[in-house]
Amino acid sequence: METLFWISTFIILYSFAGYGILITLLNKWKKKKNTYTPFSEEDWPEVTLLIAAYNEADIIRQKIANCEKIDYPKDRLKVLFVTDGSTDQTNDIINQYASVSLSFSPERKGKIAAVNRIMRYITSPITVFSDANVMMNPGAIKALVQPFESNLMGAVSGEKIVLSETEDNASASGEGFYWKYESFLKKQDAEWNTLVGSAGELFAIRTRLFVPTEENTLIEDFVMTMRVAADGYKVGYEPSAMATETASANIAEETKRKVRISAGGIQAVIKLVKLLNVFKYGKLTFQYVSHRALRWTLMPLALIGTFASTLWLADTHWFYNLAFRAQSIFYLLAFFGYVIRDQKTSYKLLHIPYYFTYMHICVVKGWIKYFRGNQKVTWEKSERVVLKSSEHQLSVVRN
Repeated sequence: METLFWISTFIILYSFAGYGILITLLNKWKKKKNTYTPFSEEDWPEVTLLIAAYNEADIIRQKIANCEKIDYPKDRLKVLFVTDGSTDQTNDIINQYASVSLSFSPERKGKIAAVNRIMRYITSPITVFSDANVMMNPGAIKALVQPFESNLMGAVSGEKIVLSETEDNASASGEGFYWKYESFLKKQDAEWNTLVGSAGELFAIRTRLFVPTEENTLIEDFVMTMRVAADGYKVGYEPSAMATETASANIAEETKRKVRISAGGIQAVIKLVKLLNVFKYGKLTFQYVSHRALRWTLMPLALIGTFASTLWLADTHWFYNLAFRAQSIFYLLAFFGYVIRDQKTSYKLLHIPYYFTYMHICVVKGWIKYFRGNQKVTWEKSERVVLKSSEHQLSVVRN
């Protein structure tokens, strides 16, 4: 039991603190920092902005207006919507605008199937992927394209920003803290070697590096960019390229999203099993295991292992007794956070334990759905909050 305790505790501490400290120190010791030579105005490459949309009639005009405000040479930017399977007025609305193009197939097979279908026709050297429900800042495309000045750069991820009416409830506050730390880790990862994955809401790839992704893939953005990294290219991170969306409408919608990502995480570990070969992939394996694979596989088991072992050992030594009591208090706070999760409250002490526990419960649910074969690959629109900025304080959560 002591061995179980120390192994489990190491996994927990390393995944959520140790790796962050270690990668920060490695960057401090790194002699050469990443810099890029700015493109001159006439040198910006041709770009295709590819937007996958399914039944987005209620927001598609807003998305097109957002695309028309992008600060990029108009003769070198093509905006292309792929709307496979859509049955509402999405296509009719898109066809009203001369500034954008449309590709449609009536068969609905999922987002990655639609992307695979259209990518064979794209000839621009850079392809930027964006979701229909996210809005980009005007400088987003230039920010994403700039790092491709380096021939080593294979893909670049932007920053996902979630707008919420308040950060006073447990879910929003806990998620805000978690994603601030995640953004810090992304910056450190990209500076030291490569970003591990990308924000699917907004990222770019060298078109020639695109390889069709299996149509059953749940988190295609992660798998796609990790395969680019496995081929020896870097995946960059540009937080100034921002993709903004509103938060999930309720905890049920957010849970559905997190469970899908968790199911996709364990699927990705299986699909990318070759990346566990540290002798072949070196730095990439170190980053991938430390930042992603451990969280998607061993972390929930480590949490259970630590709690069970301290429960067993509590009467054998004061240290294990203290560890058991500390965990009991933590999970009790998480329970109270669950009880008040939808309430506006200043008791932020409850938010982090609640969100931490909730997040790992979603991981386990994701495992169950994936291994039972119950997680659909076809994407469903999530219900999202309608912000009333005149009545509510808007909160930004970086994702």
